[in-house]
Amino acid sequence: MRTVTQVAVRISSEDGSVSDATRLLGDAQVDIRGFSVSDSADHSVLRLIVDAPDKAAEAFRAAGMDVAASEVLVIVLPDHPGGLAGVLREVADAGISIEYVYSLISTYVVLNVASPERAAASLEGRPVTLVTLEQMGEC
Repeated sequence: MRTVTQVAVRISSEDGSVSDATRLLGDAQVDIRGFSVSDSADHSVLRLIVDAPDKAAEAFRAAGMDVAASEVLVIVLPDHPGGLAGVLREVADAGISIEYVYSLISTYVVLNVASPERAAASLEGRPVTLVTLEQMGEC
């Protein structure tokens, strides 16, 4: 089977928690291929696809963090309206529950922040590029 190991770690919902967790991986020389952060009332869950899942899990455990690994599927969707819906329908029609879905597009990342304008300004001069919806269609 063609599965990928996902590493999930529980982090606090406080400012800097995602940065701190990902810094641990950088220090451990683990390359992040994709990720998702979801929050609840008392904590967040950072889900990661990395080049070295065992090494990532060990780095989190060494820092005293609650970590779990699971096998997931990574797919390339048909690029047309309804492409995602069609794939999800196939899985649902097979009687398989979908627990969550997130997108991996190379190093394109969506940031939902309290102040988009201030965050964009803070990134000026940094080695990142802000992308418009039109530019995403060119990829």
